[in-house]
Amino acid sequence: MLQLLTTHATTAARNALALAFGDGVEPPHATPSTVLHDEPHQVLRRFSGPTPSAASSTTAASDATSPTSPVLLVPPLAAPANCFDLRKGQSLAEFLVETGRRTYLVDYGEIGFADRRMGMEDWIDEIIPNAIRRASAAENGAAVDVVAWSIGGTLSLLTAAAHQELPIRSITAVGSPIDYSKLPMLQPWRRVGKLTGGEPVTSVYRLAGGIPGALVRTGFSVTALDRTLTKPAFIARNLLDTDALGKMQAVDRFMSAMPAYPGRFYGQVNGRLIIHNDLARGTLKLGARRIHLADVTVPVLLVAGTTDVITTEAAARAGTSVLTGTSVRFTTTRGSHLGILTGPDARETTWRYLDEFLTAQDPPARQAPGSTHGATAPDSSTRVAAR
Repeated sequence: MLQLLTTHATTAARNALALAFGDGVEPPHATPSTVLHDEPHQVLRRFSGPTPSAASSTTAASDATSPTSPVLLVPPLAAPANCFDLRKGQSLAEFLVETGRRTYLVDYGEIGFADRRMGMEDWIDEIIPNAIRRASAAENGAAVDVVAWSIGGTLSLLTAAAHQELPIRSITAVGSPIDYSKLPMLQPWRRVGKLTGGEPVTSVYRLAGGIPGALVRTGFSVTALDRTLTKPAFIARNLLDTDALGKMQAVDRFMSAMPAYPGRFYGQVNGRLIIHNDLARGTLKLGARRIHLADVTVPVLLVAGTTDVITTEAAARAGTSVLTGTSVRFTTTRGSHLGILTGPDARETTWRYLDEFLTAQDPPARQAPGSTHGATAPDSSTRVAAR
């Protein structure tokens, strides 16, 4: 008993000191990767990792059954690209590599005052298309499965609609808003914007050249206020649980690294998406240009969080009504905005749905005999909308 108490005391003291004065209870995680293309806001990485075991319960790893299409991870703006590689065991990139998929990531890097003139067109017409073409070229011209989070999914869908010539095989959008009238936190903002034409906000972001990273971090923290308020109690309860503290620390590091929004891009989001709610009607207006979500023709998987306050289930579900040119699978899982992508339960929910969806796109000859991949998971929250 004395030895056990001594061990617990040592663990608690070590964890407390690491959180208060050290670098944390565990070092930052990064799945090994290679930079294939290095250009401002267009860094392309390819992840590498261990060869999957034959006993893996996910996609078979043998050459005869390995998937042929590369996966491109597309982050949102105002969030670090490590959203897909948060922590050992909570890394979608690591999971995809382990299932035998060649996995790529486009990283926008830092956004500063010099980038204030960048708009949605930069992502829809250049950054995301270039990343798709480069990932495809690195895989001998194979079509790419695009997997995106938050507004990264919205931008990916708009990219596919605007550029049907791109080598895209499928799109998965996790927590991606379509109908902004279904976001309760934005309703006061929308009402003020409609009355004022958005001018007060427009003046501020034009003067600042965008939304500074510090303000983005504050906004994200407000949406997780309960987490902030209960953090001291959580630490006290879990001083003996290094793994739990490691999860908390990984989220803290993620939130502290959020970059800024470029001014023009935010102006378009505020005006066209938040105030005018263009996407709920299926068409984004950019000046005289119109991009129609009905022009997306590749299979789409939409994943929404039932407890996500940033992109509500209803806001994401609206995609099933406007993506009328293709088959759309809509599924839900419990979790926060970040949690549905990379939380402790994501492996058994979002990642499993994604693995089944991607495997369903693979040629039958590439699927393992007797595999259940591609079948709808026995979950009442999974629905299919085919149009």
